[in-house]
Amino acid sequence: MNPYLENPTLWPEIHSRLIIALADALNPQIIPKYRAALDRRVYDLDGEDALLVGIPDVTVEQRSPGASTVTSVLSPPAHPIKVKVPMPVEMRESFLKIQDVATQEVVTVIEILSPANKRTGRGRRVYEDKRLQVLGSRTHLVEIDLLRGGKPMTIVSGPGSSHYRILVSRGNRRPSADLYAFNLQDRIPLFPLPLKPGDAEPIVDLRPLLDQVYDRAGYELVVDYAQAPVPPLSEAHGAWVRARLTDAGISQSSSS
Repeated sequence: MNPYLENPTLWPEIHSRLIIALADALNPQIIPKYRAALDRRVYDLDGEDALLVGIPDVTVEQRSPGASTVTSVLSPPAHPIKVKVPMPVEMRESFLKIQDVATQEVVTVIEILSPANKRTGRGRRVYEDKRLQVLGSRTHLVEIDLLRGGKPMTIVSGPGSSHYRILVSRGNRRPSADLYAFNLQDRIPLFPLPLKPGDAEPIVDLRPLLDQVYDRAGYELVVDYAQAPVPPLSEAHGAWVRARLTDAGISQSSSS
């Protein structure tokens, strides 16, 4: 994983591009019986939440407050204090549905987590409600967490903490599920896309899709490798990243 892509100011765009790249990679392998379809969930965040998860303007629709008439009965202070008030913003998160073309049944839901999902607040509550609905059904869930920041999604039992996780939860095998836990230095694991019993399941390889997104979006022009990644790395992991950058001929400031 490239830790620079986790920056909350970049991730919303990367999230959208990766979702589409994943759908484009899967459809040739599952059509004509299945189809990977893009879906979206919409919910409100207040301005502070939006700021903390790094939602850029391009992904936010700000709602204008309704006009109101207030009659002042007190004289204004000589020197007013500047304050900020919460402004509702609309958060849109995309995910994939693998549908049976003949019946339109949703066989699998694929989620790529966002910072809003992993931070305490409205975004996490909305996502957790959706997650529980899927886990309480016969629909398979694939949950991809490529973000070090925030609190990982709940599992009942499993290994210790890791930087990243991919959960493959089959609707017919719950509560058992397969967790692919990996760290910054590890290759992103390959995993199967669960479908109906008896159908061939494509193997998903996220690494080339991330490379494709990076190249096509021109992120080499906007990622500042002279700075430390956001969220920050431990000293050991920071040294590993600096060594990789040096091998690639990219210089980084000594303070990062």
